[in-house]
Amino acid sequence: MAEIVNHRLRDLGGGVQVRRILPMPRKEDRFVGPFCFLDHMGPHEFEAGGRGLADVRPHPHIGLATLTYLFSGEIVHRDGIGSEQSILAGDVNWMVAGSGITHSERFERMRENGGTVHALQAWVALPEEFEETEPSFMHVDARDLPSFRDDGIEGRLLAGRAFGLTAPGKPYSPLFYVHLELDAGARGAIDAPYDERAIYVVRGDVEIDGKRFEAGQMAVIARNESAAFFAPGKCVVVALGGDTIGPRHMEWNFVSSRKERIEQAKLPVHDDREFVPLPGDPDVPANPLS
Repeated sequence: MAEIVNHRLRDLGGGVQVRRILPMPRKEDRFVGPFCFLDHMGPHEFEAGGRGLADVRPHPHIGLATLTYLFSGEIVHRDGIGSEQSILAGDVNWMVAGSGITHSERFERMRENGGTVHALQAWVALPEEFEETEPSFMHVDARDLPSFRDDGIEGRLLAGRAFGLTAPGKPYSPLFYVHLELDAGARGAIDAPYDERAIYVVRGDVEIDGKRFEAGQMAVIARNESAAFFAPGKCVVVALGGDTIGPRHMEWNFVSSRKERIEQAKLPVHDDREFVPLPGDPDVPANPLS
């Protein structure tokens, strides 16, 4: 039986409102495999030369990898190990925080040129043996992501292994993350035999296990149950999951198997121009996407 998880709206300041899907509220097991966080931002329209979303100032992460994926628009990523990368529609950014990294996400080019930003950001908890790995960054161009077409289904594998395909990148634990475009009447199933699986509806409606799921809802598939779906009309979904990762502590931008490690990570983040403290300062808005 597929369980319904409804998104929660989060106003993150600077004009940004997101639909937060993971972590699941009020559940002992709040993740789907190693996926511990999922935010859906936009679509947000920019006027060329006008004002728009506030940039996401430098902020820290530990114990996880961020996966940023754009349906449309552009975000500029900068981080503390010297990476600077423009993310365009269809691209994937893997940023492994490991022992600790700071990064920012900028909408400067969207404010200049105009257009629509529509994006997902997921966090993947790292296995205990990799929680303190050296931070790293990898950009995957849309052209390098494996894709497939079959009976009204067009898919693009963003990370991990599924549908007989392997995506670029090092996920550190068994997982999958796939973008699916479904024609009206399309039927299929998630071909990914992992412990935990879920389908998030980005646009339109989809039927799973006899239930109708609409945009902004996630269907969490029971273990060992079928992950078959039917699209009554054209729709867009992402499917994700993987093997269970074990208990994790989460606070702000930090994920760890050890509570004391999160306490250790609670230090101010500085760069030459900007400063992001821990939440609680009334003069500082929350960070979009994080």
